[in-house]
Amino acid sequence: MNGPLQRAVKVPSFQERYEAMRREILEHPRVQAFLADHMEELSYDAIERNLPKLQEFINQSTECCGCDNTEHCTNYLQGFIPKLRTVRNTVEIDYVRCEQKIREDDRRDVANMIASMHMPKDVLQATIGDLFIDDYSRVDIANRAADFVQKTRETGKLPTKGLYLYGKFGVGKSFVLGALANELATLKVKSVVVFVPEFLREMKNAIGDNTLQEKVDYVKKAPVLMLDDLGAETMSAWTRDEILGTIFHYRMAEQLPTFITSNFNYDELEHHLAQSQKGDIEVVKAARIMERVRAITEPVQMGGKNRRE
Repeated sequence: MNGPLQRAVKVPSFQERYEAMRREILEHPRVQAFLADHMEELSYDAIERNLPKLQEFINQSTECCGCDNTEHCTNYLQGFIPKLRTVRNTVEIDYVRCEQKIREDDRRDVANMIASMHMPKDVLQATIGDLFIDDYSRVDIANRAADFVQKTRETGKLPTKGLYLYGKFGVGKSFVLGALANELATLKVKSVVVFVPEFLREMKNAIGDNTLQEKVDYVKKAPVLMLDDLGAETMSAWTRDEILGTIFHYRMAEQLPTFITSNFNYDELEHHLAQSQKGDIEVVKAARIMERVRAITEPVQMGGKNRRE
């Protein structure tokens, strides 16, 4: 480029660009507020050396933007906001979780406090408000569940007895377990929620891959165990005595809270447990199992209409 046109186009020098950037940084309201609070801690040279950090600071949001997912966050570290501090005549940037990141982490922590074995997702997302309190039995159950959580919160210890919820198909017994598990999860109490028919089928398969004892131990030692739909399974003497019997005996001995849902009341469940696949009636063994069930739970009948219709 030659002649008048070359003279007409003035390309800013490096020094000019640097000075413009420097003014933009130092005149930024957030930087000025920070420097005003730390005038005695930072020398002129220190401020000059830390201009890149100050620029990194002003190029990001310092408040949660209120997005519904931290994946949409535009900050350098998604879900984190920058905070300036001084350390020995220099500037440091700390990144702290924004409000949305805290909410997401809390939800993840809650989810990690609930171990599910074959339970539907909608059940595991239930809350106390999902119990559809429309008759006395539901009010009673909601109050009992809330009382269990409140005692845990106040004492830091779990009550030793759970509930045995029984009633017709579809009245929402499983949702009580999910709601209670979620409430306990907010207190960092872990629950293992098990759909009994599928669990017992899995135990039969576990014999072949040598994981039976590991899986039984995991369930029986759960801080809070929730067994859904007990009595819906095809019962064998082995699953009754070696699986359920082992679990219930351990939890009774260790005084670990257990919650059970069933279509059967205590007497009906005992009759079911007495029936074997071979057609035998084993009253004594069924009674032994029920003795443990009665020791670790309190029976509560759940009424209401079928919510699945």
